[in-house]
Amino acid sequence: MASTRDIRRRIKSVKNTRQITKAMELVAASKMKKAQQMALAGRPYTEVMTSMLGVLAGRVEESQHPFLVQRPVRTRGILLITTDKGLAGPLNANLFKLVTDITTPAKFYVVGRKGSQFIARTRREMVADFSVQDRVPFNEVKVITELMMKHYLEGVIDTVEVIYPRFKNTLVQEPSVRPVLPLASVHDFLTHAGVPTAAKTSPTPASAEETREILFEPSATEVLEALLPFYVNRHVYQLVLSAKASEHSARMVAMKTAKDNATKLLDDLTLEYNKARQAGITQEILEIAAAQFAAS
Repeated sequence: MASTRDIRRRIKSVKNTRQITKAMELVAASKMKKAQQMALAGRPYTEVMTSMLGVLAGRVEESQHPFLVQRPVRTRGILLITTDKGLAGPLNANLFKLVTDITTPAKFYVVGRKGSQFIARTRREMVADFSVQDRVPFNEVKVITELMMKHYLEGVIDTVEVIYPRFKNTLVQEPSVRPVLPLASVHDFLTHAGVPTAAKTSPTPASAEETREILFEPSATEVLEALLPFYVNRHVYQLVLSAKASEHSARMVAMKTAKDNATKLLDDLTLEYNKARQAGITQEILEIAAAQFAAS
């Protein structure tokens, strides 16, 4: 049995660990709530853009925009969204499994230090790596998206895809691959963007067209050319927000589990300490009684 001094040291160490994990759990919970609020706040804006794209869909030739043109896929462009820090459970490991399943030629654009380290370690081609703050500024995400769109238009990559942890709820973060470009049609783009079916099938635009004529200046084609890139920026921004919510949620769950395990270990160590202390007291009593018996 370990000495009482060693057990006291372990108890002190476990108490310090429990305090740290509890603090990290509270911080992650606060950040997760903010990330969820930001994701929800962008929905009305996305719905307005969706409605406008729905009106434009029937007024332009989709083959006129390069984002809607299908072409042979020689090199995939993949945006991998991971975390900068660890202690997030199996979140990053599940994303890395999706990357290892990719056997076709691909160029990687990475968000997060853990992802860039994995891509470099596995000797895959990484075009650029980025870091996004927990506040997720739109301008930081826009730089990433515009670089990928530029390479897509230049033919450096033939697809734009996003590998990220999709936030379902506090306990479930699903590793997902989301195709962004190219799009078979505007309607497919709306589907990829995760727009609810009711928003796409709403009869409002059709009924509006029956009662009034909608004019686009300078033209519907030019409006679509300006709107689609901005929509792609917004779509990728929403995915990053979802990834950040998943990160904070996974870290909160991992830290709560660590805190609970530390509490359980602390109870076991306290019991072991009491047993060791009681055994020491009993041994001292026996020694005193034996000495008195020998003296008599």
